[in-house]
Amino acid sequence: MRSGNISQQQNQLVLDFEPGLTERFGSARECVAQGVYQRGLKRVAADLNEAPGNLSVKLSDDPVRHFSLDMFESYVEKTGDLTPIYYLVEKFLGDKRNTKQAAVEQIQAIGPHLVELLRQAGVSV
Repeated sequence: MRSGNISQQQNQLVLDFEPGLTERFGSARECVAQGVYQRGLKRVAADLNEAPGNLSVKLSDDPVRHFSLDMFESYVEKTGDLTPIYYLVEKFLGDKRNTKQAAVEQIQAIGPHLVELLRQAGVSV
């Protein structure tokens, strides 16, 4: 039986313990490579009109053959995988100010407790 105090429109807090994309991948190319191998190298290579071996080499650290920006766009369009774009957004547009502001707010919140604990420990403040 539902409580009369709980409204029909409920909000649920979701905690995500998965590391951010910039922590999981070293580059956008690595991010694309994971997507390619998860979807199947042969299938994605066919979608990109590329031989599987060539695609694999382009996704590696080969100094001669590179995964081009045009191929990147085609990959996103054909697979619908937006993860590499989210990776780039997180890497270059992630708002560092919000992280800093949140840390300052936490310090301000625990500051009075920290001072009291230091006094109890015998440290003059």
